[in-house]
Amino acid sequence: MLKTRLLLSAFIKQRLTFERNGVYLQSFCTMSQGSRDECAAKLLKRANEENEDSADKVQATKRLKAEGEPTEDDKKYPKKKVVLLLAYSGKGYYGMQRNPGTSQFRTIEDALVTSLIKSGCIPENHGEDMKKMSFQRCARTDKGVSAAGQVVSLKLRLMEDIIPKINEHLPSQIRVLGLKRVTQGFNSKNNCDARTYAYMLPTVAFSPKDYDTGDITGFRLEPETLQRANRLFALYKGTHNFHNFTSQKAASDPSARRYIMEMSCGEPFICSGTEFAVITVRGQSFMLHQIRKMIGLVIAVIRGYAKEEVVERSWGLEKVDVPKAPGLGLVLERVHFDRYNKKFGGDGLHETLEWENEEEAIKAFKEAQIYPTIVETECQEGSMVSWMATLPIHDFEASATNTQQKKEKDNAEITGNDSD
Repeated sequence: MLKTRLLLSAFIKQRLTFERNGVYLQSFCTMSQGSRDECAAKLLKRANEENEDSADKVQATKRLKAEGEPTEDDKKYPKKKVVLLLAYSGKGYYGMQRNPGTSQFRTIEDALVTSLIKSGCIPENHGEDMKKMSFQRCARTDKGVSAAGQVVSLKLRLMEDIIPKINEHLPSQIRVLGLKRVTQGFNSKNNCDARTYAYMLPTVAFSPKDYDTGDITGFRLEPETLQRANRLFALYKGTHNFHNFTSQKAASDPSARRYIMEMSCGEPFICSGTEFAVITVRGQSFMLHQIRKMIGLVIAVIRGYAKEEVVERSWGLEKVDVPKAPGLGLVLERVHFDRYNKKFGGDGLHETLEWENEEEAIKAFKEAQIYPTIVETECQEGSMVSWMATLPIHDFEASATNTQQKKEKDNAEITGNDSD
């Protein structure tokens, strides 16, 4: 039916053209059958081309309406697809991802987008709809979590001295440390092969349950305890069902299966009179709170509140009550793009997404903004020690459902009221 309409429309248009030129459609009727078919095919092809041109014009008009007329900045600095290397201290921010309409909960992306607009890197109307700049972050860090190697991809105007211009409008605890051109189809989340996190904590977290946690400066981690902790962390390596290490994830959900490449705790060191250590974990991807729960469960075992077998039991179908360590010490250290680097890093047009030239700046930022914040906050507020006091509440032998019922019963007895 569509083909017939197109052919009829083409005939009518052609007749009007013939009439204007003094030629009538009768000439078509006197043609041989082969000539008629050839002529019909040409007319149909022309009609299809006209329709395609019309569709292209409609799409172009829609794009213009959505993006607005090109400004002088757009003409002078055409938008290009890039990645930004981002470092930030997460204290005081409600995570990385922007949540439009909730201005009272400021995020890292809120500050970044504001800076991109003020520096002229993106049009102002792109701030309300981040899809317009093809924005994507590599990892969604939680509330209070920091990053030394976050990577975001987006389209922006490539102007001179772009990094200093962006940083000029950012608070000191957020910095853009690097920028590289990438392919048009690059997506920092989908193209990421692995993520490496570090977790800095006072070693008193590994103290026996009868240790006086009021004296965190006096505690020193024994080599045997560190070896045991690393043996437990090594159990996480490989692919396991981590449904108990996040929220609202069923054991049957395939997305709960995650691949962990490495996990270990480094040698302890003294900072501001308190002994700290850093746990490093590299995995393909992580779910909400997964790393904090992985660390929380090992601490519960080391302190004597849970048996070692609970780690492997937590990967089963049973719902296990897994404690979640504080978010303060968690840092996104690095993101990895091995497949992208292999495919495009040596094509002569694009750089590998490695940041050797920025290593000094990354180290300086961590020493100036991230580590001092973790140490000072821990020493002043004692978030780890406060969390450790909640470990006896967890029942690692029973299922999480039974544990929750027990908590509700205990609370009811304390308040003298029945539970709802």
